[in-house]
Order: sequence, then structure tokens, then C-alpha cells
Amino acid sequence: MRLPQRALTAAVAVSALALSVTGCSGDSSSGGTSTVHFGYISDYNGASLLAIADEQGLWKEQGLKSEYSTFTNGPLQIQALGSGDLDFGYIGPGAMWLPASGKAKVVAINTLARADRVIAQPGITSIEGLKGKKVGVPEGTSGAMALDLALQKAGMSEKDVEKVPMDPSTVVSAFVAGQIDGAGLWYPLIDTIKAKKPKLNEVASTADFKDRAFPTAFVSAAKGDKELNAKVVKVLQKANDWRAAHPEESIDVAAALLKTDRDKVAADAANVETLSTADLVARTEDGTVDGWLDGLGEFFVGTGQLKKAPAADTYYEGDLYTKAYKK
Repeated sequence: MRLPQRALTAAVAVSALALSVTGCSGDSSSGGTSTVHFGYISDYNGASLLAIADEQGLWKEQGLKSEYSTFTNGPLQIQALGSGDLDFGYIGPGAMWLPASGKAKVVAINTLARADRVIAQPGITSIEGLKGKKVGVPEGTSGAMALDLALQKAGMSEKDVEKVPMDPSTVVSAFVAGQIDGAGLWYPLIDTIKAKKPKLNEVASTADFKDRAFPTAFVSAAKGDKELNAKVVKVLQKANDWRAAHPEESIDVAAALLKTDRDKVAADAANVETLSTADLVARTEDGTVDGWLDGLGEFFVGTGQLKKAPAADTYYEGDLYTKAYKK
């Protein structure tokens, strides 16, 4: 499996602290069948479509085999895309600034997620209560996005807290050990913390921002193979429609791939809004998806992650997505 050492370390860490995972592997080429190297985060959002694609034999329909690698966050996957260690990956909304900056292409919108929170130690009951205190966040992720949104809403900024950049697994262990006062993180990792700190407080949530959409997505390399991209998008679309039609079964299939308790996956899935492929195509054609991405782009300009918000159609392959569905 072609992975940089940093990604391997991250994968081991998240497996130990959150959901354990396994994957499918194949040769780079076998009898004319291409192998797709796919990264994902070990949660319902990241794993469900890949698990369904395996279960339903969708890769084989497109003359493909799959090889999966687990990561703790989206930025690591985009790094692996850039180095050629992955063909495709999964990112949450907090990493959308990377394709917007030209580091990758969004080939498919996955879900609308509301899984991100700012959590605080027992006794701290508001975002204002974190003023001057240590807050751990994985930089460039939706956890950092949740923190920035919450600070803005409270009339605060990152200067009002002591932000401590950490990888997700370190945030978990540091919070449990009481080494940080708060964290910007997401489910199911927050459930891992709650098992040790049941009295923690959720002081902010992306669910509080009803006027914003937080799309998760699948990404390819910035200069990916268009023919391969079209085949993979077709697999994702068919898996997406199976998930929409079989929500309970999709939890079972994802739990089997993740090798974790079904109840944990079900709790994670409760933070997700799934959409049919027809709905995603319609929202692509009427500009709704571009609006979601433009909103995130403007937010990332405010955080300094982007100098200027690019047009969504410069990094979202909407035409590819709609053509794959109608073909």
C-alpha cells in the first residue's frame, strides 16, 4: 500500500483511539482491471459509500478493483493525492479550502454534515468560557472550522483563545488527560472522549448555523484521469442511491467495514443528511452546490486560508457528475 509515513502514523493513531478499520486491496493491474487507491476517514461519512460499493459489486461493474487506506483527516489525504499515493480521497467541509486552492478536484458531493463541535471541560459552559484557555484543534479541518465559526458568532477571534494545533488522535488524548480546556473536533471522535469524560460540554455546533451548508465530498488529484474519474463517480452515485434507499442497511455495511459497534456508527450517521444522486444532480445544475462551496470559500477567506474565493466550478467537477448520472 503506497502511503507516506505521516499518513501511516495518522492511520494507526485513529484506529487505536476511535473506530478500527480494514480495507480491500488489489494489484495495480490485473487482467485489464485497474486498481483504485482510495483514502477515507473511519466514520460513516467517509466509509459508507466505499463499503456499499464493495458489498454491491459496483467496482467490478466498472472494471475496477479497490484498495482503501484510512486517514485521520482530509488534508493528509490531499497531501497523499499530490504525491501520487492516492487516486481519490474523502474530505469534510473544513478541508474544502484545499481543492479551492487548486490542490485537488471535487468529483462528488457526499453528504451534508453537522458532526463538528467545540467541546469544553466540565465546568466550562460557553464559548466565552474558553477565553484565554487552551483549545486543541486539527489545523485545516472541520474541527478548526467549527471553532472559528463559534468564535465569530460570539464576537471573538482566535486571539481570544490559546489555540494548540494537534492531530485528531492527540486532541482526544490531550482532552481526556485534561491537558487542554477545549477542542474543535467531530463525531465519532467526540464519542471516544465522552467514554472517559461523560460530563464534557458541547459549547458550539455546526448545527447552530442553519444558514450554512457543510458538504462533505470525494476528491481526486488536481490533474486526475478523466476517464477513471467518470468511472469512479458512477460507482459513488450508485452506492449513494443504494444508501439513500437503504439507510439502516447502510449502517450495517459501514459497521462491517469499520469493524466497530453498529450503535456507534448509527449515532454518527444521525449527524448526516444524505441526498439522492438525482437531488445532487439537480442541485448541481441549479447552482445550489456552487452556492454551498462559495459560502465555504468566503469563510476561508475570512480565516486567511484563501486569499480569494475562487468560483466553485474551477474545482467542483459538476459537469462530470451530471454526465455520469445521465450516461
